[in-house]
Amino acid sequence: MAKKTLIAVLAVLSCLSIGCAVNPLTGDKELMLISEKNDIEIGSKYAPEIEKQLGGRIENDQIQKYIDKIGQKIAYVSHRQKIEYHFTAVEHESINALALPGGYIFITRGLLEKLTTEAQLASVLGHEVTHVVSRDTANMISKEIGITILLAAAITTGQAPGEVINAAVVTQQILGLSYSRDDERQADLGGMRYMFRAGYNPQGMIETMEIFQNQPGGKPPEFFSTHPSPEHRLNYLNRTIKNKYSNISGLTTGAEEYTKNVIEALKSKEGKTKSDPKQSPK
Repeated sequence: MAKKTLIAVLAVLSCLSIGCAVNPLTGDKELMLISEKNDIEIGSKYAPEIEKQLGGRIENDQIQKYIDKIGQKIAYVSHRQKIEYHFTAVEHESINALALPGGYIFITRGLLEKLTTEAQLASVLGHEVTHVVSRDTANMISKEIGITILLAAAITTGQAPGEVINAAVVTQQILGLSYSRDDERQADLGGMRYMFRAGYNPQGMIETMEIFQNQPGGKPPEFFSTHPSPEHRLNYLNRTIKNKYSNISGLTTGAEEYTKNVIEALKSKEGKTKSDPKQSPK
């Protein structure tokens, strides 16, 4: 009991001396080492390097506009609507998606090729938007990489060689970070809530998890090097649909729309640029 009390007191003192933020999804106060303004500074600083290390953006306006349209629909119904969200499809062949602080979200060619409906895409983007809303990435990278390094790079505007090297090194660390099970559960449930609010069939998230789970070869997608395995997640997601989202009539699945705007576009001449396997972020 004494130990729990000490931990609680230390948490309160930390909030008073450093700062606490209320998680809009849970209503809980959480220790936060950086401000929301810093979120945006860090995201804008590292987004270009993340994009570069993921093979660059897919040079296809149709795909980019479609990804952004679905992403903005999700962001509009989120708990953090006032920031500017950026959704980018990148050339990397890994099966992955990730969010940076401040609303910078990336989805890879490899994952886009596995999805089959707009609702599945909405589930992935909803999951990542929830990480932005909860500020999971900001909190995690400030603890594991170091707030001093992050902010020093974020506020540097020059292009000296040392700065470029520092950004590349820190970016590799960001790409290697892993979320906790609690963060992932919250992102799953928050993402399902947002996609439902935006008019999408929440079954799309179940289908996406099954796509990940059923990949051949016995090797899990890169998504699970930074996100826990889907096996236990399917149980609570199915339970949530049954309890909260049982009436799904009229909600969008969007198989035809996804095929037209992503699958066919990826097969077009503009969408055929492939990333160098050596550029893998892992």
